[in-house]
Amino acid sequence: MKDHTASPMTPAADEGVPVSVRIRERLKAANRRFHANDNIADCIEPGELERLVDEVAGKMQGVLDSLVINTAHDHNSADTARRIARMYVEEVFCGRYVAPPPVTDFPNGKRLNELMVVGPITVRSACSHHFCPVMGRLWIGLMPNDRTNVIGLSKYARLAEWVMSRPQIQEEAVVQLADVIEQRTRPDGLALVMEATHFCMAWRGVKDAGSKMLNSVMRGAFLNNATLRGEFLSLISRREP
Repeated sequence: MKDHTASPMTPAADEGVPVSVRIRERLKAANRRFHANDNIADCIEPGELERLVDEVAGKMQGVLDSLVINTAHDHNSADTARRIARMYVEEVFCGRYVAPPPVTDFPNGKRLNELMVVGPITVRSACSHHFCPVMGRLWIGLMPNDRTNVIGLSKYARLAEWVMSRPQIQEEAVVQLADVIEQRTRPDGLALVMEATHFCMAWRGVKDAGSKMLNSVMRGAFLNNATLRGEFLSLISRREP
């Protein structure tokens, strides 16, 4: 969508308008959702992410001021506003602002039709309620067919990182990742299991650092075939330390 045919603002009107407003107007004009876990990369023009960092840094400085932190004289927090802005835009939430990673796929020339298991993949995300870290592990099971696209092992980790690098809730994140992998590979069956610690519970609130959330997505053959599902769950349970 980089060829925005009907820009909601003229170049003259753009003058002095925050870059976040320009991006938001494009999204609205395209009738696009922009929730916390949505990717909006195709509505961001070249050079705008750098200006977005500047904008977020300015507003984050206001947050620090409102927290009564004297950043002008505290050498530890003097550049914190910009560090936070870069962290959000370029790192922990970059899955919202960048295009999906390139994934080279190959035809299933050998007609592989046996269970494939990838994992555990380390996942890092953030709770969309408090922006606290969500840290955990992910396992992926794939039942290919002769039409399945075969992708490299590292590409599963790259796709997981792209989806998880957004403010998320775990239940939706696993479904979102399943959609991406299913679209890329077109298997007969797909299974995902994620186990994670949520710092919104471990660091604040009840401060229970020992609890974890475990959830799964089962599709196709894994949903309909209890034996296959059991084999996958048995294999990943054997990998436990």
